[in-house]
Amino acid sequence: MSSRLSIRFILAASLLAGAVTSCTTRSPAPPPKAQRTLYEWHDDHGPGEVKVRINLTSQRAFYTRGDRPIGWSFVATGKEGHGTPTGTYSITEKVVDKYSNAYGWIEDEFGNVVNGDAKPSTPVPPGCVYVPAPMPYWMRLTNYGIGMHAGVIPEPGEPASHGCIRLPKPLAPILHDAVVIGTPVIIER
Repeated sequence: MSSRLSIRFILAASLLAGAVTSCTTRSPAPPPKAQRTLYEWHDDHGPGEVKVRINLTSQRAFYTRGDRPIGWSFVATGKEGHGTPTGTYSITEKVVDKYSNAYGWIEDEFGNVVNGDAKPSTPVPPGCVYVPAPMPYWMRLTNYGIGMHAGVIPEPGEPASHGCIRLPKPLAPILHDAVVIGTPVIIER
């Protein structure tokens, strides 16, 4: 009789231990962080030319074909001291793989950035190299270096560039294909 009792006790204890550990299993991973929508594009490729309107206050661009809206995006325009000029422009040059001749960074031999806001005239320490900033899917607006291109938009709704209009990276090639030399671009407050 005592062996039956000890077997029942062992079974009960193991069931209880299993129940306790099942209640203390690791908690589920937190849900993935929500991603902010940086653009929408719904070009119907119908009649009419593409037009771009950039609002510096909201840091958004609005795209139309004819009179039909075909998309919008956040942009990052010129930060204080590097303002993006208002006015009516047109695209005068399109280059898929362009690099800045005015801005870049300096990195050491291991690829670590030692100066993230350098110009070609910035002294380069020994063992380091100046790297011009990439401006993929470049669309020139002025003869003094202002244009639209793919770039980082670190804080949607806030200026961040040296004067150019940065576009969301996935949208830049789409817009680059949709516009032509002469496409109008209005920049306003």
